[in-house]
Amino acid sequence: MTKYVVDAGAVLQLASAGVEVPGEHELLAPTLLRSQTLSALHEAVHRGEIPADVARDRLTRIGRMPIRLLGDAVLRRRAWDLADQLGWASTYNASTYNAEYVALTQLQADAFVTLDAELARSVKGIVPTASRGELRSSPRAATGNAGSL
Repeated sequence: MTKYVVDAGAVLQLASAGVEVPGEHELLAPTLLRSQTLSALHEAVHRGEIPADVARDRLTRIGRMPIRLLGDAVLRRRAWDLADQLGWASTYNASTYNAEYVALTQLQADAFVTLDAELARSVKGIVPTASRGELRSSPRAATGNAGSL
């Protein structure tokens, strides 16, 4: 079984596309994922990008996704250290929020899936990253460049 840490952007894309991840993959995320997806969908509604009923449907889909949410003290300490190490103390996009995803990948997963290209570049050499397409294929069929959702 391949374990992937998925960030809020990746989860929102999965929910939007209605993609079901094969059972051979285990999805993990920090507990903050719930708040981030809720906030992103609420903001999208208020910007007029999607109707409220669509946003609520996506929240329901996200709630049904088999994502193991973690947020223990070890993860928080590791995220703090990573944020310091990477100089992520003062920017919105590079914060302890993102450090939690990276720390969780270090502690429990095989790879990190994010739609944020800048974030993916910033963690190169720290954790392995995977494409969205790899979430759609079974480990036996994955080629490392399986395309996009």
